[in-house]
Amino acid sequence: MQIQVRRAGERGRENHGWLDSSHTFSFADYYDPQFMGFRALRVINEDHVEAGRGFPPHGHRDMEIISYVLEGALEHRDSMGNGSVIRPGEVQRMSAGTGVQHSEMNASKTERVHFLQIWIIPDRRGHEPSYEQKAFPAEERQGTLRVVASPDGRDGSVRIHQDATMSAGLLAPGQSATHTLRADRYGWIQVARGSIEVAGERLAAGDGMAVVGPGELELRGVEPAEVLVFDLP
Repeated sequence: MQIQVRRAGERGRENHGWLDSSHTFSFADYYDPQFMGFRALRVINEDHVEAGRGFPPHGHRDMEIISYVLEGALEHRDSMGNGSVIRPGEVQRMSAGTGVQHSEMNASKTERVHFLQIWIIPDRRGHEPSYEQKAFPAEERQGTLRVVASPDGRDGSVRIHQDATMSAGLLAPGQSATHTLRADRYGWIQVARGSIEVAGERLAAGDGMAVVGPGELELRGVEPAEVLVFDLP
């Protein structure tokens, strides 16, 4: 296997006061030609939004947008008529397709919300916009990599328009989980919290790792960790 580590401190960062955002890949005013995305994975933004603030209505097209909340609560509204609050352990998927407007606001007036916003390039342009949100309890993610997004909605995951999977895991110190990459697949590991060891590297919160298969990845918890693993075409 071939690996490339993307350290948290190397990410782009924008702090607007109400929003503190770190960009794993080029986004908005942050541009790094070496990190425009990885395969179909286009955006991983780690956002901290102050109480009562957020992103007012704005538009998207032709992108699979996944929100993964770590702390607090994120309120979503869109032009399809959907309105919901996303909390830790829940995954929201919005397929922007031919075009959709949405807003994302901190649902609390007193506490910050901390979440990851993930964009995956769809398999084609022009899908009909759609929305889905599901809960994945901690016990389903503890000590394993639980599929939370997939092209076929398997195991109760949210469905995306791309031959990619996103898995979420919680690892206690010394606890391990594995993921096998085929020869024609690519992996991205993103540590949301805590720290892990994988492929001879220690990854801490905010770190990412690109992996070119084939091979088996063993992720071992060093500190109590929350991790996302993407299997990409």
